[in-house]
Amino acid sequence: MPIAVVRAETFYLPPPPEPADAWADVPAALLVWRWYETRMGRRVFPPAETELTGESYYARINQNRWIADCSSCGSAAVVSPADPRYACTQCNWGWCALIFPDDVAAVEASLMGLKPALRNWWHPDDPANPDRPVPEPAPEPEPGPQLEV
Repeated sequence: MPIAVVRAETFYLPPPPEPADAWADVPAALLVWRWYETRMGRRVFPPAETELTGESYYARINQNRWIADCSSCGSAAVVSPADPRYACTQCNWGWCALIFPDDVAAVEASLMGLKPALRNWWHPDDPANPDRPVPEPAPEPEPGPQLEV
């Protein structure tokens, strides 16, 4: 059975001896904060405001994980289409809306033939997509009639 593409809810798990479902009531976008706090051994707080900043990030698959990159500091975190928002644990920037493909399941299924380390996908509209087609330059206008002086 192929390994599924990893999402926040399957990546950010409580450490043993806690049961794996101990954080089941935590929304996917907040799991990174809980995990970070547990692993770093210090209190961290997501942005206090619950409203989105108005900024949007494109989610992408990097080596079999859905991730989002912070536009402020460049850090990244594993994210989930189940809770499409992101706030950075490094610089505390957020909450930003995440843009996922219209058919997440189809994108994930299209990668199943690859080894997990080779599963990479960028949204076609993401300006950072290295495979984004470059638009054809506009044709040069033909020169008009020349006036003799």
